[in-house]
Amino acid sequence: MQLLLDDYRVGAAVATDLVNTAPEVMVSTGDLIPDATALARFLAERDLHPSAGAPTPADVAAVHALRRKLRSLLENPDAAGAAALTTAAGGLDLRRDDDGRLQWQVRSRPGAALADELALLTGAALLATLRTLGTDRFRHCAAPTCDGMFVDTSRAGRRRYCVPEVCGNRVNVAAHRARRRAAG
Repeated sequence: MQLLLDDYRVGAAVATDLVNTAPEVMVSTGDLIPDATALARFLAERDLHPSAGAPTPADVAAVHALRRKLRSLLENPDAAGAAALTTAAGGLDLRRDDDGRLQWQVRSRPGAALADELALLTGAALLATLRTLGTDRFRHCAAPTCDGMFVDTSRAGRRRYCVPEVCGNRVNVAAHRARRRAAG
């Protein structure tokens, strides 16, 4: 797995998505990554192809541990904590891109475990987000019934919901119904 240091949005989205699969966030559905099949689906939906191959039950346990670390980092953004995630699976590499320009990349080591590759991807992205956008972009979902979190990498920085099409829609529908009730 590799990530250009300028492309932190991908890793920040993966960190957000992973944190929001936890059973304490998805109370009505439970853990969205309960087994290796669900983890494989999570990775495929994000076009992630770890070098370790198909996920195993041990990978699921390690990803659950990573998910708890990421939740803690989103609640308390910390460069040292994000940097710690990047050291287990890889390192920094300077390479030429297709246009011949030098680009810094974070690359996983051969044989790195799946959770370590995800830690590298998300840790590097969170570091870049902290450097580029600051700590105020790490937020709790504004929906009153949601315990989700997210990293707002939007240009305007006005995102309010962990999954806008779900949480934002629920809030809008509730407000619409309240207005209709009040109008009689």
